[in-house]
Amino acid sequence: MNPSMSTSSHVPVLLEETMKALAVHSGGRYIDCTLGGGGHALAILEHSSPGGQLLGIDADPEAIKIAKAKLESYRSSTLLVNENFANLQTIGIKYDFFPVHGILFDLGLSSLQLDGNGRGFSFQRDAPLDMRLNPSQGITAADIVNNSSEAELAYLIRTYGEEGYSRRIARRIVSERPIKSTLHLVRTIERAVGRRRGRIHPATKTFQALRIVVNQELENLEVALKQATDLLGFEGRLVVISYHSLEDRIVKRFMQQEAKGCICPPGTPVCICSHKARLRLINKRVIIPSESEIKLNPRSRSARLRAAERLITQDDCSGTAEIESVLAEAEARAWKRPALLKKLEMVFLAA
Repeated sequence: MNPSMSTSSHVPVLLEETMKALAVHSGGRYIDCTLGGGGHALAILEHSSPGGQLLGIDADPEAIKIAKAKLESYRSSTLLVNENFANLQTIGIKYDFFPVHGILFDLGLSSLQLDGNGRGFSFQRDAPLDMRLNPSQGITAADIVNNSSEAELAYLIRTYGEEGYSRRIARRIVSERPIKSTLHLVRTIERAVGRRRGRIHPATKTFQALRIVVNQELENLEVALKQATDLLGFEGRLVVISYHSLEDRIVKRFMQQEAKGCICPPGTPVCICSHKARLRLINKRVIIPSESEIKLNPRSRSARLRAAERLITQDDCSGTAEIESVLAEAEARAWKRPALLKKLEMVFLAA
């Protein structure tokens, strides 16, 4: 595949909104957990120049190759890693890339995956029924489609695709097995429920369900959000762009919980959870693409952006003599907020 052809067709979603939410500034250190075509990564490097640094992660080895070509002019400021973001904290520690000023997750499939890597992500092109982000991982979509029981298939399609016709689709799949290509699966679904229902293709939700299960996307997201919070420095930004309700629900729930103090069940007379807020919500309402962006890039239609900012808790400070010293000095000298933030940032980055 020609990298220049792939990157030219990639349009990063909510680009301006993402840069604002991340509060990208010169000299900052950032992690892009989902490189894709490299559009957001390039913008981060441009906005953080001079002196900015980027750690880019993607489970898809083809994405790493394409991003490497796109970010060539920032080669000395960029580290690209072919890994799953479920291992985010391990990666950050391995490459001594923490604490950081911002972490981005853009959870949608890239144009690379939808338009031409031949792994069956799109139901509009015939390809093997694979759907693995990393071809070296184990189970494929074909394995699930052809080896699961009818009840198991119906459960997966209903749970991860939120498909109301899951039983009908599962029954038809079982009757037509083996199914090994995307278009064979599409035709099977169309025979089960009809060719068109509303704005979306009838195969959309089933393909979503299979992709999520194959790549363990929801489980990996939950793990990675916790790790991302640990890697952020004081007032570092966590920004997540999701594309369907299952992802968005996880992100919303995580950020809201981490923005609370006590999370004990309602009615508990005395707090026993000892939970401390570690995040502050940046946007109280979810950010969505403008009509003009949707017109230019229809794939952005379902995008939802949420952002939060890292707080320092007592647990973060305890046992860290330098931070305690800074806080004490700030109180004694009545420092203004910018001076305090600058001093704390220097302590974090020197850690």
